[in-house]
Amino acid sequence: MTETESVHIRAQNLTLAYGSFVLMRDLDFTINRGDIFIIMGGSGCGKSTLLKTLVGLKEPATGEVFYNGTSFWKTELTEREQLMRGVGILYQSGALWSSMTLAENIAMPLEEYTDLPVSQINELVSLKLALVGLAGFGGFYPSEISGGMRKRAGLARAMALDPDILFFDEPSAGLDPVSARLLDDLILELRDSLGATVVVVTHELASIFAIGTNSVFLDPESRTAIATGDPNQLLAESRDPRVINFLTRGEGAENRPEL
Repeated sequence: MTETESVHIRAQNLTLAYGSFVLMRDLDFTINRGDIFIIMGGSGCGKSTLLKTLVGLKEPATGEVFYNGTSFWKTELTEREQLMRGVGILYQSGALWSSMTLAENIAMPLEEYTDLPVSQINELVSLKLALVGLAGFGGFYPSEISGGMRKRAGLARAMALDPDILFFDEPSAGLDPVSARLLDDLILELRDSLGATVVVVTHELASIFAIGTNSVFLDPESRTAIATGDPNQLLAESRDPRVINFLTRGEGAENRPEL
């Protein structure tokens, strides 16, 4: 695979703004195939806004996002919609329909975007539930299961159309440490088994170091990205106090753990 072929998503000179207020400017980074790419930084720095820009929910003020070399925001709407068919998103809340069972939630994108018969959709729903450790829970409603299980059910729905890229918005939010670690392990397993590229918005250091292979660090003071690369390598080698303080929870470079 050539260097160009290995690049799945590329952000070029992105500026994120709400009206005249510039949140982030001059963002440049690449997400390679098979990466677990972390969007990180302190609260209010624009992590979720960047995610929305990458998945087509918010147009950047300037700059471009390329999917497999295709400029996302400069294509026709029909082509953008086609590109998004290859994307699955797990929102922070799980975003499951409370009036539907888990099976019905997962079946919904299959019913809307494919012509598969009901029998095959049911088989795929069972497979997706099994992949996330929820075999046999298809008849349950979201209110009947735990927060961690709802996250996994949301992930099963995000995988319904076998996407090439999975986006996660604060997947560990609201989970206890054990459930959060189990979700991290599941993300790693799915990346390895499905060959998907994964993009994660998070400020949870345990997750960042456990699963991240690449990253961008957004700094609210300078309103731009001040670091990119493997989070563990950034922890070990960065000389920027803003990056070090974030990755050590303010403990400083002298307290960096041996990796």
